[in-house]
Parts: sequence; structure tokens; C-alpha cells
Amino acid sequence: MVSKVRTRTGERTGTALEPWQAGVVGAIVGAIAFGAMMAMQMPDVLEMAIPAMYGLEGGFAGWILHVSHGAVLGVVFAAALTATGQNGMVRSAVLGLAYGIVVWVGLAVVVMPIWLSAVGFPMAPPLPNVDVGSLLGHAVYGIVLGIAYGFLER
Repeated sequence: MVSKVRTRTGERTGTALEPWQAGVVGAIVGAIAFGAMMAMQMPDVLEMAIPAMYGLEGGFAGWILHVSHGAVLGVVFAAALTATGQNGMVRSAVLGLAYGIVVWVGLAVVVMPIWLSAVGFPMAPPLPNVDVGSLLGHAVYGIVLGIAYGFLER
């Protein structure tokens, strides 16, 4: 008599990415979406403010830095979801939105104005830098990150 037994393994099968990889890819897509919004609504931030944080100039530097920031933040997002055991497309999207808002509060509202003032950028925003356009951009970043992460990390 032959019997078949199915067991679940902890190994992943298929083509899904590791969580950190899904975080990076999702964050790059989210940062590009946010960057497109910035290019249309507040190009000075992308072309002058972001590069000035590193002593650089120009839109190309702004894009590279913006997408790089996004990618690093995507790894943090993936680590947070992995550590808390959160998964699922809808849950990732909702958590991505919340994450985008948290990133906005911490980095755009507080850190960026302090950093730009510290490097002597003449158009440094006030502290706190509460800007609705920036909030919407960070929300889009987070939603796109969350959806892409949920899709890629299965």
C-alpha cells in the first residue's frame, strides 16, 4: 500500500522576490511615480532642494537621489512588514499608505528643512514644512510601494 503525504516547507518556490528585493523594486516604482508628480507640481524641490542636501545641483542628481532615498526606504518598509508578519496585497497597500505618511512627517516635514538649513540652502523651507503637495506625493509613493511589494513578495 502506497500513501501520499503532503508537507509544507519553509522554502519559497516560484519566482517571487525576497522581501527586501520586493521593497526595493516597489519603492523605485513608487519614487518614480512621486518624482513625476514633483516634476510637474514642484520642480524646484527635485531640481534644486534635493541635490542641495548633498552639495549637488541639477535635475538629474535630484532624480537619482530621490529614487535612491525611495529604494532605501523600501528596504525599511520590507523589514517592518517582515518583522511584524504582515502580508497580503490589500494590507500592504494600506500599510504602504500609512508608511508614506510617516515618511512625510519624519523626513519631509522635519528632517529636510533642518538639513537644507544646515547646508546653507537659501530656499530652505520653514520648520515644520507642512506641504499638502508633498503629503500627496508621499502617499502615492507609499501606496505604489505597498501594492508592488504585495504583488512581488508572494
